[in-house]
Amino acid sequence: MRLRRFAAVPALVALAAATVTPVAAADAGNPAARLAEADAGNPAAVADAGDRAARLAEAIRQAVVAQDFKDVIDLTPPEPGLTARSAEPVEKYDGYPAQRTARLAAAAGKPLHQTPNLDVAVIELDDAGRPRAMADVLLSPQHPQGVVVPVDRRTLSTDQVRYRWWDDTEWDVNGGRGTRDVLAGRENAPIDFSSPYPASVLKLMVGFGVLRLVDQGRVALDGDYAYDPTVPRPACGGKQTKTVRQFFDEMITKSQNESTCALIKMIHDLKAMDELNASFADLGMPTLMITGTLPENGGRWIGSNMSGIDTAKLLLLVNGGPGVLWRTTDGKPVTREALSRSSRAFFLRTLGDQGHNEMLSTTNWCGRDYPAQGIPQVTPQRWVQPDGTVTVGDAVYGQDVRPCDARAEVAYAHKNGWVDTTGSDAGIVKSLRGKDKRNYIVVVFGNLGTDYVDPHRPADQPGLFPVLYTEKYAKLGKAIDGIMTGRR
Repeated sequence: MRLRRFAAVPALVALAAATVTPVAAADAGNPAARLAEADAGNPAAVADAGDRAARLAEAIRQAVVAQDFKDVIDLTPPEPGLTARSAEPVEKYDGYPAQRTARLAAAAGKPLHQTPNLDVAVIELDDAGRPRAMADVLLSPQHPQGVVVPVDRRTLSTDQVRYRWWDDTEWDVNGGRGTRDVLAGRENAPIDFSSPYPASVLKLMVGFGVLRLVDQGRVALDGDYAYDPTVPRPACGGKQTKTVRQFFDEMITKSQNESTCALIKMIHDLKAMDELNASFADLGMPTLMITGTLPENGGRWIGSNMSGIDTAKLLLLVNGGPGVLWRTTDGKPVTREALSRSSRAFFLRTLGDQGHNEMLSTTNWCGRDYPAQGIPQVTPQRWVQPDGTVTVGDAVYGQDVRPCDARAEVAYAHKNGWVDTTGSDAGIVKSLRGKDKRNYIVVVFGNLGTDYVDPHRPADQPGLFPVLYTEKYAKLGKAIDGIMTGRR
């Protein structure tokens, strides 16, 4: 299959350019004071905040385009004559698929037949954790040079994107265009974008739902939950009893699917799933939703959707800066009190103990020529063995991470996920003491999952956890961190 080159769509390029003001000078003065002035209606402060966001957005767009995804190899290219959308989307759970080894060995694959879909959102934070600037950039076959999404500064939202549900077949044969709307009333939005399936980043939504129940006194973190699926589902495992705290920890730090099914079933047991989805909308994060999961076992996650913008806002809430973090479109203030202080602290600690540091950050493979280094994070010591290697459950990485930890510049509290057509990572980056200052939230959703590899990718090493993504994600993470390092 021949690689196609795509010309930019003039109207959308103009839209991107219209959101960018080429101001090179660094912001001066107290950033929190400037934001307060902007909130008070000071025109100069409003312009200053807008310029800062515009500069950030253009820098992110350039970093995305610079990855030049056209040489990525598709191990399962579209079949000739494929036209129809699948009647029922194929269920997807992350985890290393054994059949991928055979594909890597038997097939060279083909270059990507079109530009991938990426949603990249970044929120720059001040020292207190309040938003200074937000940027969102989308890449797709319709926007091969990237398009900057206009984001309202007060609501941290956009009405300029027509989000579509992800479908693998539609992406392959319909030029990357989806046909089912995520949100009603966006038919005339100028940017049409199919949101990649979030894979295990959806566990952030599950975690938020669980902790809301804890705050309401309907669930106890240290209380037992007996998971007893009435209809078995292979990805969810069998009956087990653990504390809610342990299920939560395993879901986030090890991305354990069985624990996730248990917590989803627990939410269903309490008749709280519709309530959870409503809370996302009420808090101004309408693209966050978990639909169609099975009350009998907590499985079937394919009805989950997350935009980069709303996922970044969810992490902003968990991070917990003071005051009003954003306002909903009807003017309601949203603060960190949407979760209790103890719940936010627990969520942050758990994200900080992430074991799978292998997409935007690649610390688990310290010292290898491949993949490239990503965000220069310190490895959570929980997973580091006496010889310096990392083991997370059954995943053995086999590299001594201590040299990279000695050079680390940031802590990265995050959740990533992977399936065949998803690579996703979302988290909070904070500089370590004595290192270049940065404090930001980053979210990347892409459709380049385990079925897409780099042409120079080395063979898997027997007994070691494989590199599941193209290293372009790590290079993008490194580039974004470099952008944020210079923004003080």
